[in-house]
Amino acid sequence: MTDTPAPGAQRGTAAPFAALLLAVLSFSLMQTMVVPALPDLQREFDASTTAVSWVLSSFLLTASVATALLGRVGDMFGKRRVLIASLTVFAAGTLLAALSDSLALLITARAVQGVGSAAFPLAFGIVRDHFPRERVPVAIGLISSTFGIGFGVGLVIPGPIVDALDWHWIFWLGLAVILLGIAAVTAFVEESSVTNPGRIDWAGAVLLSAGVVALLLAISEGKSWGWTSGGVVGLFLAAVVLLAVFVYAESKVREPLIDLELLRRPAVLTSHLTALVIGFGMYGAFTLVPLLAQTPSKAGYGFDASVTEAGLFMVPMAVTMLIASPLAGRIGAAVGWKLPLVLACLIGVAGFVIYAGAHDTEWAMYVGSAVLGIGVGFAFAALANLVVSAVDRSQTGEATGINTIMRTIGGSLGAQIAASIVVSKTIPGTRVPAESGYTTAFLMSAIALGVATLAALAGPGKFWGRNPEPVAATPGKEQARSAA
Repeated sequence: MTDTPAPGAQRGTAAPFAALLLAVLSFSLMQTMVVPALPDLQREFDASTTAVSWVLSSFLLTASVATALLGRVGDMFGKRRVLIASLTVFAAGTLLAALSDSLALLITARAVQGVGSAAFPLAFGIVRDHFPRERVPVAIGLISSTFGIGFGVGLVIPGPIVDALDWHWIFWLGLAVILLGIAAVTAFVEESSVTNPGRIDWAGAVLLSAGVVALLLAISEGKSWGWTSGGVVGLFLAAVVLLAVFVYAESKVREPLIDLELLRRPAVLTSHLTALVIGFGMYGAFTLVPLLAQTPSKAGYGFDASVTEAGLFMVPMAVTMLIASPLAGRIGAAVGWKLPLVLACLIGVAGFVIYAGAHDTEWAMYVGSAVLGIGVGFAFAALANLVVSAVDRSQTGEATGINTIMRTIGGSLGAQIAASIVVSKTIPGTRVPAESGYTTAFLMSAIALGVATLAALAGPGKFWGRNPEPVAATPGKEQARSAA
């Protein structure tokens, strides 16, 4: 099929695109802005590390489920409409967090935020619907870089805010950005006529939600409960059973929540598997680098950095991501997505090797951050474009939502295992992790990205060749949905 602009698509794309970038930025900022404030939260609420970690886990659990569900709902009922609704729920959760006076209420607020966190796949779908085909790859690259930049900046700016005011102002600032995003999307983004109508598969939604929650809960609590404990093993087994039942059920229903035919397409399957491994390898840097920077130098490594100073080590990554993602989009549009995806993995390997071998000097940490940012930027852009170019317009939200979940699951598992490695050995007489733990964790990430390189190489396509036209939606199921 020819991927021409959708009927009724907007002619001017600058303002709508800026609105989408603002929406994605508001979401990605709130993913990580709370991380530097966790020690303050622990002290204020006199809570354990495990209890405070639920400020992150509650968001992760609900966001992972909502991403897939709302991506599909956006394909069904209109991506702009669902994006505005999603951002509104996100704003409500952020307001509740800003007003929180207890840890339980803050955890609840973060869970509400997660329910409204589908900006990423919906933005991809809107770009696909409204932009000329030749501009889609670069636009998706810029959205990917904005997501990554927000993720990185969210680790930098909370330090000065918490130092000057208190942690509540992190959420007040986030709320202001979200409200601007809602206003911009409402004012400048038009609804597309490209939809994939049908009924919501509620049974499938429950099975997928329960399976993903069980899996991520096992991953997030593995370190504190013990990876071989009955609770963690039971959750892993429950996740396997629930997701297996979900796959079986989806193959039988007339209007599935997720069209399993998509997973049989080599390009889509390769993208999802590679996203899982890339997430495992790359997300460890977002947590390990600030921790290493804050380690007292008397330990023999570390830089005695404050929360604010530790965040600065992530700035080179944010800058190079901004450059790399649209560049990857241009390369992929010209020669195909296999080359930028393989380059992303190899560059990521180089970044983690620098971290592993030279993390005792500040300049090497900045270089490693910059190199890794190029890898992350290439990876985000290549994965998103690979999925988008392999599916019909009406399935964009569904497919990119699953890809985001795969990267999240991989990232959650990688971050937890990396943290477990770091704390497994301490300097005698202290609670400070031994330097060898960081070296091992960084090398583990490098190896994971090496595996991702092999997965990308094994995928379909050539290193040098134009991308194939998007594949039309599965005829039988598309007709069933249209008839509904």
